[in-house]
Amino acid sequence: MRALALTLTLIVAALHAGFLLLEMFLWDRPLGRRIFATTPEFARASKVLAANQGLYNGFLAAGLAWSIVLGAGGTGVRIFFLACVVLAGLYGGYSVNRRVLVVQAMPAALALVATWLS
Repeated sequence: MRALALTLTLIVAALHAGFLLLEMFLWDRPLGRRIFATTPEFARASKVLAANQGLYNGFLAAGLAWSIVLGAGGTGVRIFFLACVVLAGLYGGYSVNRRVLVVQAMPAALALVATWLS
């Protein structure tokens, strides 16, 4: 179960590193606009806000990676960061788009449960 928890945590960390790239560097590019279904005007106007959001996603990815590097001593850190991701995903699913529940909250919730069970 520990291997599954670590694998799921790595997946969540990779997702958030990807969110960082999308929001900080690709937000106003065709790929970013297609993924987030935004117009060029909206993307241009919200670029700074998206970059800030991307930075926060990077911090989540870094915290999850750190929890893995810490080994067995990182379980508490992992639980904290996974819980942050779940809460952010729940809020995003409520306030932005229900797709956030599947893409962000669900993988983190699975990793959190696997961590608790390991």
